[in-house]
Amino acid sequence: MKAVIPAAGIGTRFLPATKAQPKEMLPLIDIPTIQLVVQEAVDAGITDILIITGRGKRAIEDHFDKSFEIEHFLKARGQEKQLKQIQNISKLANIHYIRQKEPKGLGHAILCAKNFINNEPFAVMLGDDYYVCDTPHIKQLMDAHKRLNASIISVMQVPKPHVSRFGIIDGKQMEKNLFVIRSLVEKPPAEKAPSNLAISGRYIVSPEIFGILEGADTGAGGEIQLTDALAKLCKKQVMYAHLFDGVRYDIGTKMGYYKAFIEYALSRDDLRDEAVEYLKWLTNKITNGSFKREGEERIVL
Repeated sequence: MKAVIPAAGIGTRFLPATKAQPKEMLPLIDIPTIQLVVQEAVDAGITDILIITGRGKRAIEDHFDKSFEIEHFLKARGQEKQLKQIQNISKLANIHYIRQKEPKGLGHAILCAKNFINNEPFAVMLGDDYYVCDTPHIKQLMDAHKRLNASIISVMQVPKPHVSRFGIIDGKQMEKNLFVIRSLVEKPPAEKAPSNLAISGRYIVSPEIFGILEGADTGAGGEIQLTDALAKLCKKQVMYAHLFDGVRYDIGTKMGYYKAFIEYALSRDDLRDEAVEYLKWLTNKITNGSFKREGEERIVL
């Protein structure tokens, strides 16, 4: 199975940090977020990946390419561990690129992948979410797709007041973590949402989606929405939703990115002990009132 990773967004939420670098290259400690998405695909057994890029995204291509200068520098200094780490990045998978020339939305970005997919079911992996799962998130969908032979979307339960931030499904539960989808709606008002099951950024989609996207009208935000196309697809063929097993971090928002950054540090053997000690110290400072709100008197450390 091939995977498509849309990465053409401007990243306005993280300006000015994303003024001159892609938001997908923002790191969790020392690993760009898009590398974590690619690694998830690789861990699931996917070897061919298409990244949809746009203007100002050249850094993504450079990151997954070989860097002879850096490799030569590290080798000359005997930094073998870092050398191997850098070399392994370019060997992760067969990574291909195509540019989305206009910012017409996620649905349009997926349409750009039509020739790459070659009329087969494919994975879609959004880069705004970071997942911690015992089984790679996309692998959970691949396993379900192998059994069901149908398009399948990952979903998660969200608080009712938050449903307007997501694509939401209306589904009939078939198994503990499996639903047959009756309909989908993009960012509905809380009072009109059919459920609290939100699309969580991982999909296995049949190639029939391309015919729908080619004739799609603009939807929410004046863009071609993937959710709208999926809603039409589920009227033509059976489609499932899978409640994934794991933890999601929304790194497309500042607070979500902050939480992922902290918890990623705590997951690392080389950083955990120092991170825990720092958080204990910081918690004590907050408890004692040493950190003030902006504009208030602040204790300098």
